Amino acid sequence: MRGPVKIIDRKNDLKQGYLLRLEIGFILSLLIFISASKLTIKPSEKGDQIVVDRQEEVFVEEIVQTKQEVKAPPPPRPMIPVEVPNDEIIEDELIDLDAELDMDAAIMELPPPPPRMIEQEEEEEIFVVVEQMPELIGGLAAVQKHITYPEMALKAGIEGRVVVQFLIDKEGNVLDPIVVRGIGGGCDEEALKAVQKVKFKPGKQRGQPVIVRYSLPVAFRLQETNS
Repeated sequence: MRGPVKIIDRKNDLKQGYLLRLEIGFILSLLIFISASKLTIKPSEKGDQIVVDRQEEVFVEEIVQTKQEVKAPPPPRPMIPVEVPNDEIIEDELIDLDAELDMDAAIMELPPPPPRMIEQEEEEEIFVVVEQMPELIGGLAAVQKHITYPEMALKAGIEGRVVVQFLIDKEGNVLDPIVVRGIGGGCDEEALKAVQKVKFKPGKQRGQPVIVRYSLPVAFRLQETNS
């Protein structure tokens, strides 16, 4: 008797063989890729090489440094004198060698002596109070007799005192009188005129006459008339 008969499915065998070969190819490709990525590129022993794209060319030239000579600056140009026009004409002085020497004319005149320095008088001190005060010669009456009552003051009824200030020099003369307090109406001017006409005995300090500043009141009063 025949044993059991085994039925072979060829389509199924072909399919399994294809899958097996596909897996083996995939594994081999993967191993090749991994091996290629781990490879290291060793430099060539011939030296450094520059890889240049074929479309461009690079030229590297060695620059040789040359020693530059420093040239000396050119000498300055000589200055050319510029003639300045001068309007003045210098005439050559002719000397007569045959002329006789005049001794009288040869004597040079001496320069005049320098002017004498005038010594400035020292400014004398002006006193206000001294040991011996000035004294009006003739008293106040000497002033009153030189006063004429101004007509303007009479009409306006002006009366009062005019104070005049002045200097009395060493000879007793009145200098630089001014009115320090006036009443107007022409009385101030009359007081100045009267003071300039009087004379004083000069004031003295330590027995010596000195200049004294003095003030003198001049009175103007109207007389009452009986009606």
